[in-house]
Amino acid sequence: MKQSRAFPVLRISPKAELSVRNGHPWIYDTEILDVSGACENGGLVDVASKKGRYLGTGFLSETSKIRVRLISRNPNDRFNEAFYERRLSYAWEYRKAVMGDDVSCCRLIFGEADQFPGLTVDRFGDILVTQTLSRGIEMIKPMLFPLLYRVLTRDGQKIRGIYERNDVSLRAHEGLEENKGFFPIPGLLIPEETATVITENGIEYAVDFENGQKTGFFLDQKYNRQAVARLAKGRTVLDCFTHTGSFALNAAKGGAKAVHAVDISEAAVSLARENAVRNGLDGNMTFEAANVFDLLPAMLEAHDSRFDFIILDPPAFTKSRKTIDRAIRGYKEINLRAMRLLPRGGYLATCSCSHFMDDMLFRKMLHSAAADADVSLRQIEARQQSPDHPILWNVPETDYLKFYLFQVV
Repeated sequence: MKQSRAFPVLRISPKAELSVRNGHPWIYDTEILDVSGACENGGLVDVASKKGRYLGTGFLSETSKIRVRLISRNPNDRFNEAFYERRLSYAWEYRKAVMGDDVSCCRLIFGEADQFPGLTVDRFGDILVTQTLSRGIEMIKPMLFPLLYRVLTRDGQKIRGIYERNDVSLRAHEGLEENKGFFPIPGLLIPEETATVITENGIEYAVDFENGQKTGFFLDQKYNRQAVARLAKGRTVLDCFTHTGSFALNAAKGGAKAVHAVDISEAAVSLARENAVRNGLDGNMTFEAANVFDLLPAMLEAHDSRFDFIILDPPAFTKSRKTIDRAIRGYKEINLRAMRLLPRGGYLATCSCSHFMDDMLFRKMLHSAAADADVSLRQIEARQQSPDHPILWNVPETDYLKFYLFQVV
């Protein structure tokens, strides 16, 4: 350990050291052996091995079980504006490379995958929507957000505002209060409205980034929606958990004979219907506010055989390992009923957005559901989140979306 470094030092256990050396950026509270120096909650600290060898530098959180989130493993890094501007530029250049013409609506910052732990930034045209879930990022955002605005506008991108969606309970783990509203950028007028219109896959959507789920729209399924559209031509489609209608609209645009979109939220169904009208796709689309867990059994009992393509895009049924068994039962129930509803030769799109429901568990659940439904699954595609949500192999938490297309035979 270099003695000239200015940060407090946290020595960690050999188990934690192995995790860090394998590339994971988190150190838990139970893995810290001792602390040298005065620490500031949210400030930077150096992490060292039990023997004192430098392992990395990260943000300290005194209230979270994740006590340190590493942002660098280079002892020569200096954490000034130039450092963070480089990081933001790297993230922007990556999105331009992997998203091409779709870069106007994409995830610009994906937390640990971009070495900004606890930060999400989604771009909806000329509006950026952020979510901050770590105290360290919260402390530097007065510097970070104007830098992000500078990086984008310097590259010719028009940005009207940065809106914070910090109305999430997870902030409590970092000792942070919930809030939402526009972040003031010097020289930039605060927009009066909190809704915008985006175009994805040639379809326009009204996005309520003040009150919509998460940051207002789910960008991670962009190319999975295209896969559904390619398969939908001439089919009668049931889109379950439709939210604002994205899969349903892609199916309709792809040439589906008819599309029925279902969501438990009346507000979501209303917005999905508006999106259908906006795109001139409402002629062969119907909408229903219903609980899918009630609807599918009722359809089976009624011997409803209208649909030859069913889409299951549920919310995350679990956000912790403690409830994984209950989540598996939920996923199996809807998939089993969908398989029984479909005719032989019908098609099923099914997914899970929970990190804790990993691919092995998801596949095992699908095998079990297919066996109970007395059908076989012919896999068409296995997909994940779009590349603006990059997966770091050494950080399994970044690998969360499973998406499968099957023919049921």
